[in-house]
Amino acid sequence: MTQRSSSATSLASADQPIVFVVDDDASVRQALARLFQSVQSRAEVFASPQEFLQSGRPDVPSCLVLDVRLPGVSGLDFQAELGKADVRIPVVFITGHGDIPMTVRAMKAGAIDFLAKPFRDQDLLDAVTAAIQRDQKRREHEKAVADLKVHFEALTAREREIMALVTSGLMSKQIAAEIGLSEITVKVHRSHIMKKMGARSVADLVRMADSLGMKGAKSAP
Repeated sequence: MTQRSSSATSLASADQPIVFVVDDDASVRQALARLFQSVQSRAEVFASPQEFLQSGRPDVPSCLVLDVRLPGVSGLDFQAELGKADVRIPVVFITGHGDIPMTVRAMKAGAIDFLAKPFRDQDLLDAVTAAIQRDQKRREHEKAVADLKVHFEALTAREREIMALVTSGLMSKQIAAEIGLSEITVKVHRSHIMKKMGARSVADLVRMADSLGMKGAKSAP
């Protein structure tokens, strides 16, 4: 049965970040639940990776506090499985049996921190804070890109073509010669593109094109 920190959860709102804990030691799970509760953090604890995967995870910023030594799949292997499954949750490792190769492997795979037991509560809280902040930034970036895609899809085929040329560094006169339009017509299209994309400048438009992965977009300062 999945063991959750109900008392910690009850203090939190539905959109508050969550700290997930996976550790096969019940006493560790309880101690960590109490720790996160003490700083008004929302926490859910699990005895195994399988229980974690089977749980319904709210779409909010989160992180995973993961024990390295687990029955069956190890924490390091589970981290790799999450990566392959495109589950992009920041991981903070805790272990009583860590070594340098383990630490290097975990950090190369993107772990936020690798804490050896016994660790200071504040070190874990600091690592979790950093992990939550990273996840929040990722989510904000993904939302911004999704919004850009909505605006981009509102462009006509001609406007998309001209946007690609503008963000590759061409001037209106050069674009006109490239696609066989008058310079004034290109300028009208550029104006429409700027409004539809919500761009305040060409540099802003270039950053948008770069975020959208448009080929040929020059890096903007």
